[in-house]
Amino acid sequence: MKADGSQHATLARHYLRWLVSLFLALAGFIFAATLAFVMLPLAERSADDLAGLMVLTARTWVELPADARPAFEADVLRAHQLALQPNMPSPPEASLAHGFYVHFLELSLQQASGTPAVLARAAGPAPGEWLWTRVVAGGMAVGVGFAVDRVNTRPLWGLAVVLLGGTALASIAALWLARHIARPVARLERAAAELATGASPALLPDDGPRELADLAGHFNQMALQVRELLDARTTLLAGVSHDLRTPLARMRVAVELLTLQPRQSLIARLEHDIDEMNGLIGQLLELAKGLGHEERRPIDLKPWLFERARLHADAAQATGSTVTVTCPDGLQAHGAADLLGRVVDNLLSNALRYAPGPVELLAQAGDGLPPGRVRLGVADRGPGIPADRIDAVWRPFQRVEGSRNPRTGGYGLGLAIVRQLATSQGWTVGLAARTGGGLEAWVELPMPERPVSHTA
Repeated sequence: MKADGSQHATLARHYLRWLVSLFLALAGFIFAATLAFVMLPLAERSADDLAGLMVLTARTWVELPADARPAFEADVLRAHQLALQPNMPSPPEASLAHGFYVHFLELSLQQASGTPAVLARAAGPAPGEWLWTRVVAGGMAVGVGFAVDRVNTRPLWGLAVVLLGGTALASIAALWLARHIARPVARLERAAAELATGASPALLPDDGPRELADLAGHFNQMALQVRELLDARTTLLAGVSHDLRTPLARMRVAVELLTLQPRQSLIARLEHDIDEMNGLIGQLLELAKGLGHEERRPIDLKPWLFERARLHADAAQATGSTVTVTCPDGLQAHGAADLLGRVVDNLLSNALRYAPGPVELLAQAGDGLPPGRVRLGVADRGPGIPADRIDAVWRPFQRVEGSRNPRTGGYGLGLAIVRQLATSQGWTVGLAARTGGGLEAWVELPMPERPVSHTA
């Protein structure tokens, strides 16, 4: 609705108006072109032929003997619907109100006979309307007439009928076409309105013209993402509520005990619970930062991966793990280095937590990957993840380990953070079982269009 309260025209009505207007303009152009380049030249040529025949008939009649004239009159009446009338008086000076054909005929008669010619209505030898004019030939004034039925074509009426009938048919076709075009858009509008209210609309069919099919596909993808975000928000709120309730309950008990008998162990428990709550809040803040933007630049992957391994050296030593790097020299990626570091750090932390032992940082290109893409992976030899749980572990607070103890199962936010960061950058992430046991977590991102020799 507009600001002044009036409503916009529907898409179908908008298209109908334009299609009908376009057809009327096209029909008008065709009408004018047909009239100027076809009908008028044909009418002028036909008028010349009829005028020549009328003048020739009058002159031939004058030259014939008197006893041959009746037979000649009968012949031209039968063959050409022309009649002759000797000594015909002059027609009125004012000619008929007629169309362009009779006007052309009068001009042609005047040119052929050399005298002014005016057509007038009068009775003829046969029923029906007749038009007469006087032709001077051989010193005699001979009236020559023809039946109007002889030239009773109505080209203007024909064009008018075509124009009106075509307009009616075009209006019906335009109405059908406008509704056909507007139907998927109206369906999209209704689905978008449902989505705006927080509902989960049914997915749109991606058929029809390519543009509308692509639009429906993009909307379906957006609707699924919104649905996943709403589900994640619900899960996030429920998980936060659950995971904060336990330390808060312990803190309440500790505070009550401290009021009765202060003890160092109770204070230490309070500090531990505070650290646990702070860790959970930190992970939630990291998840919220997933939509941030950072400048993208070329990354020389081999030294970059060695730096990631060095940063996790203490955690690897604490779990008895070893971290190795496998990466070709000179292989580069193009992306936000800090965000990519957070993705790889989360994947590496998960591997060290859940699959202590040999952990490998991988970087590769080619080998079935799309051109211009590079894949970073964190591969371990741990217990892996059941195939029916792989999709679920990407959601917040989904833990493979059954307990909800953060010291053994974490908070269940690591992979959710990874996917959030990857989605914000247009990267692809995935989990796959390794041949021989274990799990490989990977992220796929583009390579630089033009690799550089040195990066910051």
